[in-house]
Amino acid sequence: MVNRLAHTTSPYLLQHADNPVDWWPWSPEAFEEARRRDVPVLLSVGYASCHWCHVMAHESFEDETLAAYLNERFVPVKVDREERPDVDAVYMEAVQAATGQGGWPMTVFLTADAEPFYFGTYFPPEPRHGMASFRQVLEGVSVAWTERRGEVAEVAGHIVSDLAGRSLAHGGQGVPDESDLGRALLGLTREYDDTHGGFGGAPKFPPSMAIEFLLRHHARTGSEGALQMAADSCAAMALGGIYDQLGGGFARYAVDREWTVPHFEKMLYDNALLCRVYAHLWRSTGSGLARRVALETADFLVRELRTAEGGFASALDADSEDAEGRHVEGAFYVWTPEQLREVLGEEDGAFAAARYGVTEKGTFEEGASVLRLDAGTARAAEDGDPDDAAPAASDSPDLDAPDPDAERLASVRARLLAARELRPRPGRDDKVVAAWNGLAVAALAETGAYFDRPDLVERATEAADLLVRVHLGEKGRLCRTSMEGRAGGNSGVLEDYADVAEGFLALASVTGEGVWLEFAGLLLDVVLTRFAGEGGQLYDTADDAEKLIRRPQDPTDNATPSGWTAAAGALLSYAAHTGSEPHRTAAEGALQVVKALGPRAPRFVGWGLAAAEALLDGPREVAVAGPVGGELHRTALLGRAPGAVVAAGDPGGGEFPLLVDRVLVGGEPTAYVCRHFVCETPTTDAEELSRRLGG
Repeated sequence: MVNRLAHTTSPYLLQHADNPVDWWPWSPEAFEEARRRDVPVLLSVGYASCHWCHVMAHESFEDETLAAYLNERFVPVKVDREERPDVDAVYMEAVQAATGQGGWPMTVFLTADAEPFYFGTYFPPEPRHGMASFRQVLEGVSVAWTERRGEVAEVAGHIVSDLAGRSLAHGGQGVPDESDLGRALLGLTREYDDTHGGFGGAPKFPPSMAIEFLLRHHARTGSEGALQMAADSCAAMALGGIYDQLGGGFARYAVDREWTVPHFEKMLYDNALLCRVYAHLWRSTGSGLARRVALETADFLVRELRTAEGGFASALDADSEDAEGRHVEGAFYVWTPEQLREVLGEEDGAFAAARYGVTEKGTFEEGASVLRLDAGTARAAEDGDPDDAAPAASDSPDLDAPDPDAERLASVRARLLAARELRPRPGRDDKVVAAWNGLAVAALAETGAYFDRPDLVERATEAADLLVRVHLGEKGRLCRTSMEGRAGGNSGVLEDYADVAEGFLALASVTGEGVWLEFAGLLLDVVLTRFAGEGGQLYDTADDAEKLIRRPQDPTDNATPSGWTAAAGALLSYAAHTGSEPHRTAAEGALQVVKALGPRAPRFVGWGLAAAEALLDGPREVAVAGPVGGELHRTALLGRAPGAVVAAGDPGGGEFPLLVDRVLVGGEPTAYVCRHFVCETPTTDAEELSRRLGG
């Protein structure tokens, strides 16, 4: 037996296609069915790599008896939050307002008018730890629906009214200034974990967007405290269990404050953002550790997430089969001392256990350990090429000093990785999400350029080609997802337009191909016409998108940059490239919210703060009249000035507005650096260019 989800393309929905639950996809027809039968809608929202989504599915949605009860009294609707972030955002806001917390799976009961009246997340099959069982919740909602309909309607009305009354108006306070960013830095300092790096306690998430702000703030002001927080946090993550010490790439988050035990799912967006952050950290410090992690993460993206069509899949699952055939979290990644000895022998097994922190007791479950490194191992892992160093000192002598065990550790790692490849692999969500692919394009393009890896730039270009061929429709409109080269049916949201534009702008700077600047402009024009509100506000959905109970709007960063702040950054870069006043004005308007939120909640508006750093610095406009990939071009790309834009190519060429009327000086490749409508004297000297760009 299969249900209606069998006709969808979402890997998450397809996971539920053979449930006995008679699932509907989100559609007007589902709500018409609820109205016809006079029953409530059960909305269940999750995503393919969500561990607790799998648990609830196995415990409840695969139960024939419970499914029969559910089908009789509800219209069950299943939503992939990665396909419909707008639906997820609206109802998650309601869940958080009602319960004080949220997460996935998200479980919401709705009227036939899509108005929510009861909320939750995961519900167990039996009462547990003060939680009602899922069956008890269903029975309680059903009784309320049939016997207290007026009360249900009143609750739903209050919730919808409360959501509609929420406003993000920030009333013309102006753009963030020096004092605002200084207070944001102070706020981050107060929340900084100076023992383990990162911010806050457990669970601890990679603060990629806050680190981007810290690196830019250091570049603009010279703040050593900002750089130290960024460098130490990156080192702690890279040495911890949240980083895959064998295959590269980062897990979603750590369940502890020490970065030891991860929640094992690997998301495209985390790894794209962190790849770029580590590349930028290397650019700022020359750290061999940062260089290694940036390249290993880029290689992980290409090796494990790249699809046959050239895009990047959304995620790797947290769960996989263990040696006993059980489907459990982390099975692919964890090790026992005995398993190390089986692969490596007694001596190397003991060596690996000591260096990777594998103990008899274990750091995870059932005596298994997550691999993590100590500082000595980090030294052994460095393979930086002196000829490929950024023009800066290393961040820590301890992490960059030679290690006598380097060869042995490399051999151990290679053998463990080969053995791990024989294990059952975690499932992969092959859905291509436009926004997250935009982030990957930016990361791979810049990492490839910094470290002379043209193959990474090629992979970035191929992903960008896919976004244009498959996701970009007439009049610059994006679709949110694709599968196997076929566009999905869901419209792009603000983060899709913003992050894809960001990727195209980075690719334009690296490749010298102006067509990517043109595509970015096409997308950002849609942002201005379809997503903009009054007073600099931006909405997450277009003005002609499906109408929900509230038009979602959120300027705070979560797992990814918010569409709002990502759009502000892309608009600012595009304006610097083209001189477009409407795009500059829109960027400044959008950044007003950062003035309001930055000093109060800097951890949750890191990307906006990074964009504000670029605004305060100009951003600088760099035109390199000369060969793409030449010394001046590479020097420009390695410049640390926050948010600087780079155009390179033939002098006077038509690829970029910044190259118009730029001439060679003395017949030599020449760089022009401008900001705030003022240009410095052209230079043909790479060292001088580096100095002007913060080198």
